[in-house]
Amino acid sequence: MKRAMKINELKEKVIRGESVSFEEAVLLSNTEDKPSLYKAAGEIRDQKCGKHFDTCSIVNARSGRCSENCKWCSQSVLFKTHVEEYDLIDEKTCLELALKNAEYGVDKFSFVTSGRALSDRNIDKLCEYALKIQRHTPMHLCASMGLLNKQQLLRLKEAGIHRYHCNLETSPDYFSRLCTTHTTADKIETIKAAQEVGMEVCSGGIIGMGETMTERIRLAFTLRELGIKSIPVNVLNPIPGTPLENAKPLKDEEVLTTVALFRFINPDAYLRFAGGRLLIQHIEEEAIKAGINAAIVGDMLTTLGSKVLEDMNKIKNMGFHL
Repeated sequence: MKRAMKINELKEKVIRGESVSFEEAVLLSNTEDKPSLYKAAGEIRDQKCGKHFDTCSIVNARSGRCSENCKWCSQSVLFKTHVEEYDLIDEKTCLELALKNAEYGVDKFSFVTSGRALSDRNIDKLCEYALKIQRHTPMHLCASMGLLNKQQLLRLKEAGIHRYHCNLETSPDYFSRLCTTHTTADKIETIKAAQEVGMEVCSGGIIGMGETMTERIRLAFTLRELGIKSIPVNVLNPIPGTPLENAKPLKDEEVLTTVALFRFINPDAYLRFAGGRLLIQHIEEEAIKAGINAAIVGDMLTTLGSKVLEDMNKIKNMGFHL
């Protein structure tokens, strides 16, 4: 009873517009009354965000040949993953994919490219694609093109790409154990540059890479400090050939608790299903009840994703509007 009272006390605190502290978030993570935690997180979502569910789709616009050594990623040239490699998707394929997602009623369409940073030449090409997509669809456009500078980000914004994606991936303290070719500080520099040119930012992380729950909480607080309102929650899908290929899968309770804590810490953000969805499809409805209110629909970059129409119907059947 006392645990449920503390959870409800912190829930009401958040709904009033106050913020939970790091210590309070750790306290919530250790509660044995997980059902009450998940229920409270869902109530925070309903109060702070309403019943709108945000959807986006992504196109793997450049694949493979990445110089970075991120241990989770199949696109690094350092790992033997047999991922498909190409410099840039062709315009016809990209436009067809955007049109198909627009027909399904998807909100946003995002260009995602491999590599530390996309070249200026390829940025110009994708900006041309973006202008054509906007002439034929009502979708908002996003991009994830690595560690770009302010001038490059301004070029994207001028082409109508309103949101930039740059995942922090994990807590700043843990990141160097997973990647040494760039840093959390590099990512934050890109995020702040995007914000300075007037772009929205989407940034989240991957859970299940050996980090502790406390490190996930640190990530959630870093995102709050940066003012991020679109937060993808990826679940690691271990890919053969990467250093994390033998990572143990997370327990359902860990996934649901992480979602609920992110909701307590970032009450008015869009918490987004992202990579690894097939691994948690059996608890997706529970995760939505625990605070999720957005999703990447369709296929992911290098692993199978979800079917768009199935996603849209599930969301509507749970009482959300798109």
